[in-house]
Amino acid sequence: MSQTKHALLVIDVQESFPKRDYFQEKYLPDFIQNTQKLIDGAVSANVPIVQIFHIEPTGAFSKASGNIKTLAPIKLNPKTIIEKHRHSAFAGTNLDIWLKENGINEITICGIRTEQCCETTTRHGSDIGYKVNYVTDATLTFDMQHPDGSTLTANLIKHRTETVLSGRFATIRSVDDAIAHMKA
Repeated sequence: MSQTKHALLVIDVQESFPKRDYFQEKYLPDFIQNTQKLIDGAVSANVPIVQIFHIEPTGAFSKASGNIKTLAPIKLNPKTIIEKHRHSAFAGTNLDIWLKENGINEITICGIRTEQCCETTTRHGSDIGYKVNYVTDATLTFDMQHPDGSTLTANLIKHRTETVLSGRFATIRSVDDAIAHMKA
């Protein structure tokens, strides 16, 4: 049996998001605290960190905007940086190649947004053979308007994401559980 080797994927934790009109500051403090704790735990477990930035041709996610940098006050020193142009960090990038070249077969997901790039990367990673850990409390999303006019809170969106990923595409972990798992 092959040995498990982990990597932490920090997805789209970038200054672009506060520039969008849907950004909600109220969810940021817990996200910052949990994400930094997870990053620090990965460092202490000697787990490589892969930082992923979403890039678009124009607007807040363009390179010209100056926002393609780590969301303050998060601190990390990634082993590699991946630039993506789609929701999945695997689609159209060299992420899978980098992970395989480094013998990594298990990934832990955190970042922005819970139900978009984090969930999509989780599903894609699982489909191509990685064991995936999804750390919901180190993901960030925002309240959203349903087409019928009702509001889905960020907590409901996170609950739904856990429901559809758990047991199919990922193991849902708390920050503390994810850190303990990386150190095991």
